[in-house]
Amino acid sequence: MIPTSKDMKDPPEKPVNLSCMAVQSGRKMSSCVTCTWQPGTRDERLKTTYTLFSSLIVSNKSSKANRSSGYIDFGTFPSFMELAMWVEVENKLGKVRSDILDIYAADLVKTNPPSDVNIISKNNFSRTLLVSWKHPIHVTYVMLKYNIRFCTVGSGDWTEVPPNDTESYKESFRLQYLKPDTEYVVQVRCIHYRGYGYWSDWSANSTARTPEHKPTSKPDLWRVVIPSQVKSERRVQVMCKDPVESNGRIRGYSIKIQDGNWMTVAVNDSDLDSRSQERKIIPLYQIPWSDKRRGLIELKAWNSVGESPQASLGIPKLTQEPASVESLSWFTQQGRLWVKWQPRNVTATGEPYRSEVTEYILEWVSVSDGAMDWQRERRHTRTAAIKGNLQKFNRYNISVYPMYSGWTGKPLTIAAFLEQGAPLEGPSVKVRRTGKNEAELEWMEIPLDKQRGFITNYTIFFITGGKEHSIVVSTDTYSYTVKRMASNSKYVVRVMASTVQGSTNSSDLSFNTLMYAPGQIEAIVVSVCISFLFFIVLTMLCCIYKMDSIKKKIWPPVPDPSNSTIAKWSPDFTSKADTPKESALGDVSIVEVDVFDRKSLCEEDKAGLPLKKDKYLSEEHSSGIGGSSCLSSPHQSVSDSDEGGDEGQTTASTVQYSSVVASCGYKGQTPCPLPLSGSSQTPSFARSESTQPLLDSEEHPEVPESHQRYLRNPYFGRLPGGNDGDSGDLEDLNQMEMKKQGLALRRFCPLEEDFQQTTPTEEGQSPDGQPGPDPSYMPQLSGYRPQC
Repeated sequence: MIPTSKDMKDPPEKPVNLSCMAVQSGRKMSSCVTCTWQPGTRDERLKTTYTLFSSLIVSNKSSKANRSSGYIDFGTFPSFMELAMWVEVENKLGKVRSDILDIYAADLVKTNPPSDVNIISKNNFSRTLLVSWKHPIHVTYVMLKYNIRFCTVGSGDWTEVPPNDTESYKESFRLQYLKPDTEYVVQVRCIHYRGYGYWSDWSANSTARTPEHKPTSKPDLWRVVIPSQVKSERRVQVMCKDPVESNGRIRGYSIKIQDGNWMTVAVNDSDLDSRSQERKIIPLYQIPWSDKRRGLIELKAWNSVGESPQASLGIPKLTQEPASVESLSWFTQQGRLWVKWQPRNVTATGEPYRSEVTEYILEWVSVSDGAMDWQRERRHTRTAAIKGNLQKFNRYNISVYPMYSGWTGKPLTIAAFLEQGAPLEGPSVKVRRTGKNEAELEWMEIPLDKQRGFITNYTIFFITGGKEHSIVVSTDTYSYTVKRMASNSKYVVRVMASTVQGSTNSSDLSFNTLMYAPGQIEAIVVSVCISFLFFIVLTMLCCIYKMDSIKKKIWPPVPDPSNSTIAKWSPDFTSKADTPKESALGDVSIVEVDVFDRKSLCEEDKAGLPLKKDKYLSEEHSSGIGGSSCLSSPHQSVSDSDEGGDEGQTTASTVQYSSVVASCGYKGQTPCPLPLSGSSQTPSFARSESTQPLLDSEEHPEVPESHQRYLRNPYFGRLPGGNDGDSGDLEDLNQMEMKKQGLALRRFCPLEEDFQQTTPTEEGQSPDGQPGPDPSYMPQLSGYRPQC
């Protein structure tokens, strides 16, 4: 506060709240009286003095003082006298005095605390402690009264003895209604017996333990039902906590099941300390229990003094368990976990047990380590805070059991957290199946001890081509098929688990989608295989259907010269011994003449003499040994009609190739002039017998169609000795036709342009006078001529 000019002209402020005190010094009261006050708040820039004054009946005293305190030495403490005390403040602007404090000397006294405080415990008095002390000052100076307070060790919750019980001048007091086997802390203080003056400070702590006593409350009996591998059976684990008022160290338990005998269960030394603040859970006995069994378990605890009252717990049949509570919920408030339930009306259920609920049991089990505990609540309780030491981010399964006069009802269970947080780790993700445009993801649930809260949802993130997409799924979903994905593409995926307090991502997982959908490659392969198989089958069918044509194209039936026989025929000469027995020339057509019209070849036909291939005639073929044949026997050559083509191929095994040599010439040679009628010169015939069928290439492609009729006429050119005409007429007819046409049957054997013709002389003489070759056989000029 900044003083104004007006404040600078005012006198100092008046001191207030003056009080004085005289303390003990040694075994008597000190002669000095110390006073304190509250000075003014005004800024004093001027020099100011403080003086403490006292007034007695016999004299006045004063002394210089500080700004807020001072003392006056009386030499001897003025016991039983009345004093007046005040303070004066003075500076150049004026003087001011505080209010006068009129006080008796006894009101100024503050003694030391009692000394030598001691506590005595007796075995026969388990609920009491005797406290003793000594007076701090002699009674001639001050008569005192005392105040006592006590508490258990470590609690800090003090309990004071009523003042009326300790108002007399005494040095001991017995504390009552204490807990047996409990350690207590005791303190004592004192004041003037009339309440004048000030209380002394509390004495130093003094501790002592009350003696043991037999337990006065029941043990807290409970059970845990464990599933059994035996059908229609369960296992019951009996457990308990020490009695709340155990009154000593519990040494063991006595247990009886149904109508059996009492069994003693000793407690391990590590579980003997019942003085700790946390009551330990002690497993007692595990027994098999049939689902159809109904029984009662009884339990008593005992210590060094005696046994506790008996506790009982009823286990009904599995099918007759009383009803559970109707609803159950939880919430957190002020750092504590609260449970709220709604009881069920079971009055009209007709159950064999009492319908009225006598109490409730709250049971909680830690999911992370399996630690469990329970507490009991009264019958009218609907909301209760769990008293156990719960851990943050830890999941607990909380169950509420209604109790019907000691018989347990059905539980109702709910999961809860004292405080939630983000999961410690994300889900473990893997790709279960990939396709062309989709992928199925699967992830494992986060372990319960690492969830640190309830999972609200999962979020799937997948990235491709720098773009991120997300899908949110429910908390009970652990696999999802992502669709509408690009084929043959790389994806990076992760799954995020979320709670109400945060989220945690899994590690990234990369995979590639397929180029083809599952089964698409198989379909293509199957289609190709079916098509190829169909093609093979179709090809085989075509081959079977065209087997003969294919064989002719690949393996043509070429005549074998080694199996051919060439012979010369004349009227006076017979064939070789191996020729057929039938008339050698009877079935050979030499020249075809239209005997019905009795017409010879006209001049116009001469121009058409070049031979033309006829499908139904056999061409000339070289015999392979210099001979040549131009006509085949009608009986042994190819049939004259298309329909009988197959017949011609199945005729006699020996096919005759025959030619008529009308003159002494041969292929490429000029034939000799035909003999006149009546001469001895007759045409010679050469025939080749072969086991090979005729080929189409052996026909004469040069024979015109207009001349083929001569070759097909069976009455033209019969050999002498035939059955169809006179041999002389045939001879005259042949000579006449040859003269008229100037042709020999050489038209059936076309000559190459480069062959030279030679004209044999008459009577078989060569130009140089040497005898010429046999006119019935003319050798080839250029050797063996390949067959067409």
